Amino acid sequence: MARLARLYVPGFPQLLTQRGNNRTVLFHDDTDHLQFLAWLRDGLKECELSLHAYVLMPDHLHLLLTPKDPRGVPALMQRIGRRYVRWFNDRHHRTGTLWEGRYRSTVLQPDAWTVPAYRYVEMNPFRAGLVPDPAFWPWSSARAHMGHESDPYLTDHAAFWQLGNTPFERQAAYRRLLDMGPSAAELEAIRYAAHRGWLLGELGDKAQSPEASRRAAPLPKGRPPNKKPHS
Repeated sequence: MARLARLYVPGFPQLLTQRGNNRTVLFHDDTDHLQFLAWLRDGLKECELSLHAYVLMPDHLHLLLTPKDPRGVPALMQRIGRRYVRWFNDRHHRTGTLWEGRYRSTVLQPDAWTVPAYRYVEMNPFRAGLVPDPAFWPWSSARAHMGHESDPYLTDHAAFWQLGNTPFERQAAYRRLLDMGPSAAELEAIRYAAHRGWLLGELGDKAQSPEASRRAAPLPKGRPPNKKPHS
């Protein structure tokens, strides 16, 4: 069976996941993290992408971003993949693949799922038991969104700006969302969509427009109903 083309809907953010092959560690130390981030930040401008949130975990990573066109995300990942894998293998005296196949991605309904995706991404280290608070993990955008540091490479989505009229209000509101944590249903919905590659959210007019790269949801299961013959 041919695999589906990646879904792209103009103006819709994408949640991307890339894992290490057989849970291979992707980042051994600060140097690895910093080099990956440097190439990520270079690629954002060249591939015309807006980065909203990110986290680098020991054996996987998540990026939440909005591309200008369908080529943006694949171009970024190809660019980083070639550079980082070659550099990482040389530095750590290893050979072979680093990634677990192709990256996975899902497109998000902007108003309903962008901020939950922020929270999903930035709470990864806490859910994994690596830190007692998302703000303690240095390799994510959480600290910037809570006001602990600035990150000029982040472009906050309009949905995040709706959390408050000032930076302080937005940071406080987002801190409360992190403290609440996502529901089990929210986590399940994000993980399912990210794994399958379908649109997460409602199918608005824009998602069904000819500009979308392919259908945004799976076809109904079973055979289509038989049409009644004309009398």
